[in-house]
Amino acid sequence: MDTPLKATLEKDGALLRLRLDKPKANLIDAAMIAALHAALGQYRRHVMLRAVLLEAEGPHFSFGASVEEHLPDRCEAMLKQLHGLLLELLEFPVPVLVAVQGQCLGGGLEVALACSRIFAAPSAQFGQPEIKLGVFAPAASVLLPYRTNQPAAEDLLFTGRSITANEALRIGLIQAVDEDPQAAALAYFDQHLQGKSAAALACATVAVRAAMQRDVRARLAEVEKLYLDWLMKTHDANEGLAAFIQKRQPEWTHQ
Repeated sequence: MDTPLKATLEKDGALLRLRLDKPKANLIDAAMIAALHAALGQYRRHVMLRAVLLEAEGPHFSFGASVEEHLPDRCEAMLKQLHGLLLELLEFPVPVLVAVQGQCLGGGLEVALACSRIFAAPSAQFGQPEIKLGVFAPAASVLLPYRTNQPAAEDLLFTGRSITANEALRIGLIQAVDEDPQAAALAYFDQHLQGKSAAALACATVAVRAAMQRDVRARLAEVEKLYLDWLMKTHDANEGLAAFIQKRQPEWTHQ
């Protein structure tokens, strides 16, 4: 059976490369989440591991989550699966590097936000467009203030606009812009991580992320409840999702 993810262990077991392999959209859907979860679980305790590189096949990193899986009858299961993956990335015991080209939107950006360092091509675009569908981005609401600052996070979440790699670098959302983000991430690994003790890196990762992990875990539960118990009971959330699937303009009632 075809898998939407390629996983390879390289550099004598020091680097795990995970490649989203369902172009061009590379949707973060249930199948992709399951594949990422399986790969992270398989290599989590690999003793030589010093980093993970998350990358994507095709012209785009990810268009985001599956809108169909966010409809009322499926969104609770989808949110819990996605948030479980994000917590797994946040709590993974070595740095997770991300190489981005093209669009990195919605749930795709939320996955990147849970990682350590983001390397992007100059033409990359980043955004949380959920507000345009009458909903909001639960995980990004929690993670973006950690990656940028409160006003920048609110701008992206309230407007749904996409920003360039250079703007993302300026606000601290990403850490490097390079014509070849995969090569830049590999160079960073070679120069800064490969020669380190895997045991020391694991301890350092746990130490620096512990408070963030506790906070994000609690806040994800809060925003999940807000999304399911309040937002999904509104007319506009259901109208926005339906309008997207039907390829028409939504008609807001503001309720």
